[in-house]
Amino acid sequence: MKFAHIADCHIGSWREPKLRESSTNAFVNAVEKCKEEKVDFVLIAGDLFNTSLPPVDNLRVVVKKLKELKDMGTPVYIIAGSHDFSPSNKTMIDVLDSAGLVVNVARGKVEENKLYLNFTVDAKTGAKIAGMIGKKGGLEKDYYESLARQHLEKEAGYKIFMFHSAITELKPKELEKMYSAPVSLLPKGFDYYAGGHVHIVDKASIEGYKAIVFPGPLFPNSFSEVEKLQNGGLYIVEGEAARYEPIVVNPVFTVRIDCSNKNPEDVEQEISKAIKNKEFLNTIVTIRLWGQLKTGRPSDINFKDVFKKFYGKGAFFVMKNTNKLTSKEFEEVKVETGSVEEVEERLINENAGQSGVFDAEEEKKKIKLLMSALATEKGEGENTADFEKRVKKEADSILDGG
Repeated sequence: MKFAHIADCHIGSWREPKLRESSTNAFVNAVEKCKEEKVDFVLIAGDLFNTSLPPVDNLRVVVKKLKELKDMGTPVYIIAGSHDFSPSNKTMIDVLDSAGLVVNVARGKVEENKLYLNFTVDAKTGAKIAGMIGKKGGLEKDYYESLARQHLEKEAGYKIFMFHSAITELKPKELEKMYSAPVSLLPKGFDYYAGGHVHIVDKASIEGYKAIVFPGPLFPNSFSEVEKLQNGGLYIVEGEAARYEPIVVNPVFTVRIDCSNKNPEDVEQEISKAIKNKEFLNTIVTIRLWGQLKTGRPSDINFKDVFKKFYGKGAFFVMKNTNKLTSKEFEEVKVETGSVEEVEERLINENAGQSGVFDAEEEKKKIKLLMSALATEKGEGENTADFEKRVKKEADSILDGG
């Protein structure tokens, strides 16, 4: 028996079109890997999409690749995660299931306040698969607490349990605030526990629980994940062995600089030094700057020229994080200014021009217009959907130059 374990594809998650395309390409590459490995079946442990109703362009690519697996006789077993789950049950997972492209294994019934999950049996291998959906905020906890575990535990054969939740005993320190459930809420005695939701790569055994596996995201879903993980991946499971296979769409180059006691020119020179004699063909570049500048302001760093240098060397996409970059002038603003209007004005002046999209003066103007638009109150008799549509239209008009 040989199968693939994928989770947290979050297709359609990135706002930037290039990165959204990369996350979709990661799924394409993952399917190609499954075909190359000739797996008997594929598990997707939640969050195939980033929303229950994904964009059509992303959906078209996913359907095409799922159809290729179906035509090869490779079934895909899936559960809804916290992102592609919908309280109204209007989720694309069920549409794909109805079309015969996937099999939603989160099936069961409630009897006398107990949840009885059904097993889905893989026709080729005889593997028995049961699954539990994930919900936002860990609300699936109620399902676990009512789960008839003995019903699942007494079943004979090779068993796989799919879930989309953090496990307390395996949760890393950096995710300590994330809701988690104790491992005891999972049924014991399964051969493989296919996890999702937690964006870490981990494989562990706990007494009674043979192999609890998290493959992490198929493609990083945030600046920090791109910086830390660089790429996503999946597990290929064959017999007792589970090996992690990276799925690389774009190489990643990371620049990290402590800007304490430096001026903006020093920072620019340090970035230039870090990329000297390097090429960045098809590379995603992350730039993280932190600390308190000796002189000048964060907006004095010429990010437009910095980005141009990377793109001139073939970079695919460049992004920066300056959340923890401050200046002495900025600290004075926080301490000395009392009026809300003055604080807003000083902060706008402090940070304008950092986006690299507009020049500083134009950005100041657009920020003020956006603040005014977002402060608009809902009109009398106006429903929420129309109000949100109106505000969005006004914001789009401002950003587009209207």
